[in-house]
Amino acid sequence: MSLINTAYRFYNRKLLRELDYSIRDPFPFQEETLKHLVSRGKNTVFGKEHGMENMGSIRKFQQQIPLRDYNALEPYIQRMLKGEENVLWDKPPSWFALSSGTSSARSKFIPMNMENLKLCHYKGMLTILSHYVRMFPKSRLFRGKSLVLGGNRHIDKNIETNCCYGDLSAFLTINTPPLARLFTTPSRKIGLIPEFELKTDLVSRQVIKQNVVSFSGVPSWNLLLMRKVLELSGKDNLSELWPHMELYMHGGVSFDPYRVHFQKLFPSDNMHYLETYNASEGFFAFQTDLSDPGMHLLPNVGVFYEFIPLEKLEAAENGTFTQFLTLAEVENDKPYAMVITTNSGLWRYSIGDTVRFTGRNPHKLVITGRTKLFINTFGEELMVENAEKALALTCKETGASVFEYTVAPVFMDTENRGAHQWLVEFEALPPNTADFVEKLDKNLMQVNSDYHAKRMDTGTMDPPQLVLMKKGSFYKWMAQNDKLGGQHKVPRLWNTRQYAEVLLKVNESI
Repeated sequence: MSLINTAYRFYNRKLLRELDYSIRDPFPFQEETLKHLVSRGKNTVFGKEHGMENMGSIRKFQQQIPLRDYNALEPYIQRMLKGEENVLWDKPPSWFALSSGTSSARSKFIPMNMENLKLCHYKGMLTILSHYVRMFPKSRLFRGKSLVLGGNRHIDKNIETNCCYGDLSAFLTINTPPLARLFTTPSRKIGLIPEFELKTDLVSRQVIKQNVVSFSGVPSWNLLLMRKVLELSGKDNLSELWPHMELYMHGGVSFDPYRVHFQKLFPSDNMHYLETYNASEGFFAFQTDLSDPGMHLLPNVGVFYEFIPLEKLEAAENGTFTQFLTLAEVENDKPYAMVITTNSGLWRYSIGDTVRFTGRNPHKLVITGRTKLFINTFGEELMVENAEKALALTCKETGASVFEYTVAPVFMDTENRGAHQWLVEFEALPPNTADFVEKLDKNLMQVNSDYHAKRMDTGTMDPPQLVLMKKGSFYKWMAQNDKLGGQHKVPRLWNTRQYAEVLLKVNESI
């Protein structure tokens, strides 16, 4: 083990001890977290409205504070944006992270403060790095640069309240400690450039001269960047340019459609891929075992977690079901909507993600989709996890590879049955598109019994319709909607044709 790795592990030994304790028994951490959050919230406007002063148990907390999505929490956030203090948290927010959300066209202003930044976002990342170095004692992670491609929103300031808002990545960049900046790239000046295409061009020219050993971010945007770097370098692959590259920390979307592309760019046995679960709202989980897709949920980062069984989500949203499951009560292989209460003042906040636990003690989960991203037009209940799995199987069987895709319903009428329309931008086309559709249909029926019933038993649905999208069509659509870079991603499923119709027009224009 190198001296610097030893020093790093020693410096962060408390984080590793906490991680080990949380793996063995996460519940005490969650109990203490909720006590801390309630103690900080009881004297706020929100806390007084909801009787936090007399909130001595988890059940009372659940009874007195209703589930909220962003729309329900927004009136409080608007008061904070106008400069009012002590609204959701007992300290004023330092910043607001802009989060567009996959299923919303409107930006969300997520409050952040120094406690949330240090004890959630930074703590989560430091825990990952400490654990990674423990897993790989010979790692060269601290002998080169870590590349982080941020979003495309610059930081704005409300003149009246002096409060800033912008991409989470921008706030992480400007608050990076001086010592840590020695190990990161691009430079702060380039990293904060709002124009995505200009930024990727400048980043490419900067990193091509550096010893980059790791990178992180959403796969789609990093794939575009890495291909630009490869083109500039003139190399056959990026392992030739960066022989010590060893780690890609990815999140935001399923990595399965992108894995083959990155493996071509980095054909090295020393390259590791590690999934993280982080968002503007917090840093929640990461893979502690790279051979296991399940991510360990962090119970000690200032976030109290609750889980709504998906079949009770509608009841939870209308207020007739409030006793959500805690981490101690979840079961494996059941779908849940995740709810968070955080040290930035988000109270029983529906983050919009659906998860499934793959293990307990340690508690590991996988992200299965979004509460708003599904297709259930004909009773088929297709979720993102089903679509991703079926598509991955189909690509493996046909030799195809996909760059981007989205799925929308085709509604039935008096003459035609319903169907799903798959808008796919292929990286490598299947040899036979009819065979691809047949196999995709078969795999969808295999992973989703409701889809199988609607296809075969009731005759409600026809086989999928495949639309071959032209190269760059999804990128052009994202650019038109100011959604390049950062945590923006293409919605995989949508229960209407809202996105599909626009994408088809974009495709025709190319």
